[in-house]
Amino acid sequence: MTACTDVDDGGSRGRASAAAVRAAKTLRVKSAGASRELLRQYDAVLERHPDQATRLTPLRGAVARHVTALSPPRPPEKENGSAKPSPSRPASSAPSTAPSSAPSLGTAAGDAGGGASGPAASVPADPGAAIKALAAAERRTSDAHADALVHAPPELARLLASLAASAAAHAYLLTEGFSS
Repeated sequence: MTACTDVDDGGSRGRASAAAVRAAKTLRVKSAGASRELLRQYDAVLERHPDQATRLTPLRGAVARHVTALSPPRPPEKENGSAKPSPSRPASSAPSTAPSSAPSLGTAAGDAGGGASGPAASVPADPGAAIKALAAAERRTSDAHADALVHAPPELARLLASLAASAAAHAYLLTEGFSS
């Protein structure tokens, strides 16, 4: 008779819902990390090739907004027992100094690095090669967002689809869309 009745399984639904929320949060954090790494790569190229700022700054700003959109909201900080919103600095205000665990942009043939260290050391010395490497990083980020959206809940999937399309457009602009 229980097969014909609506059994209340609120406990299992609650556990499934909590698991789905955790999975979505994990996916969001992973996707934010991919965009954050791309942002670090923009910073490295801009550090090595400041003459490319006019071309790269608008794209870098968009990537910084992607990081902000993907980052989970922070709970308000408590000060003297009362909740106060924490002052937040937008992702576009300063380059990230966190160490990178993702592959670097690589080095161009003939680039000995000149003994330099830090992010700019892994950026090709030739501006054209650096831009091509940045376009490849945009394509990888686009692919990562597109792959992630398959497992995302609807709202996050829509965001990831938009970000994947944006990264693909950036890759196009970096390779075909700008006159050299």
